[in-house]
Amino acid sequence: MNALDLYGYTNPQGWRMMSEQDYLNAILLREQVATGLASPAFFVPGAIRPVIEQWAGRFLQDVTASGSYAKGTANHSGTDLDLFIALSPETPETLSDIHKTLVVALKAAGYQPRLQNVSIGIKVHGYSVDLVPGKRQNWLFNDYSLYKRRGDTWTKTDISQHITKVKNSGRQAEIRLIKLWRTQKGLEFPSFCLELAVIRALETAWLTPLGDNMRTVFAYLRDNIATARFVDPANTNNTISDDLTAAEKQAIKKAAAAALAAPYWRDIVV
Repeated sequence: MNALDLYGYTNPQGWRMMSEQDYLNAILLREQVATGLASPAFFVPGAIRPVIEQWAGRFLQDVTASGSYAKGTANHSGTDLDLFIALSPETPETLSDIHKTLVVALKAAGYQPRLQNVSIGIKVHGYSVDLVPGKRQNWLFNDYSLYKRRGDTWTKTDISQHITKVKNSGRQAEIRLIKLWRTQKGLEFPSFCLELAVIRALETAWLTPLGDNMRTVFAYLRDNIATARFVDPANTNNTISDDLTAAEKQAIKKAAAAALAAPYWRDIVV
């Protein structure tokens, strides 16, 4: 794949050629999510909030969109809506019990919760929603403790810093395309780790075309994903890249190499 590659397609007027910039922009336009009152980030929290309020009682601080919708990296296909459930420092349950009791409450309300690492997955009005409960550590700072089911452990973080990091990066287009590539190639690549990888890969790439930036990202993943270390901007003791296994890193490396060798963009992301 090189900068001169073109993507051909047939339309009613006959055969024509589409530049790589047009092709990638067309995908981004197709995958654009609704905003404002039509956005799931607006109405889904209200639909699930009564169940969460009954479960958490006076310990609930807020329920807010915290993932790709908040960061501007959501795609219409293959994107879950992340909702952060902020609990007060006085919450008496342990982090493990918070997960367990939330699952019980969701089942009682008719949902079918799926246990994930730090989140609990449900369907709300047809949308895939990941609920992330966190207990605030104290009233002085915005740090929250999150349970990690893998390893039965916990981590400290500040979700608002994650949102700020990605929103201010200016790399939403590249991140959205890499997320689609990840999903279409069946790769395990946690979203925040993916976002940090794209941002680092493009640290020095400014005023360059989207296609060139994508090649830069694929080259970075091919050459560095196996050894790169990504840390939580809210907690340097939390190594985000540790959430990837060695086998998952090798799969990303192999897929990135294949993307760089592909003759057409349609072989990479559609």
